[in-house]
Amino acid sequence: MTKPSVTAQQPKTVQEWLDAELSGDAEFRRQVEETLNHMRIEQDLAELRERRNVSQRQLAKILGVSQPAIAKIESGKAKNLELKTLVRYAVALGGRVRIAIDEDERTRPKPAARRAGNRGLTAVRGTTRKVAKAS
Repeated sequence: MTKPSVTAQQPKTVQEWLDAELSGDAEFRRQVEETLNHMRIEQDLAELRERRNVSQRQLAKILGVSQPAIAKIESGKAKNLELKTLVRYAVALGGRVRIAIDEDERTRPKPAARRAGNRGLTAVRGTTRKVAKAS
């Protein structure tokens, strides 16, 4: 990650500083979120292994890799971790991998203003019905 710029007014807390940096620099925010996502995956893998009471050495034997390879994955030092590796790891421990694509609410464009002519109308199964307005 790149080093963030120093702001003119010093924040009082680390959280205030981080909020200011994330809101002011989209690229820095993307890098932080990417790093946090990687950390979550690695923590989830390690937690699953520990909940199953399986050592890194035992898991390595099951997967046909070395114990240092498992340690590298769990510590975040494995570069370009492939989806098939994540799936093999999880399935070997009786887990599963879920992928979700969500919209980032902070980057969603603002909805356009509604036209006056459509006010109070809604489409339902190909028909248009009048909807009562809340007072």
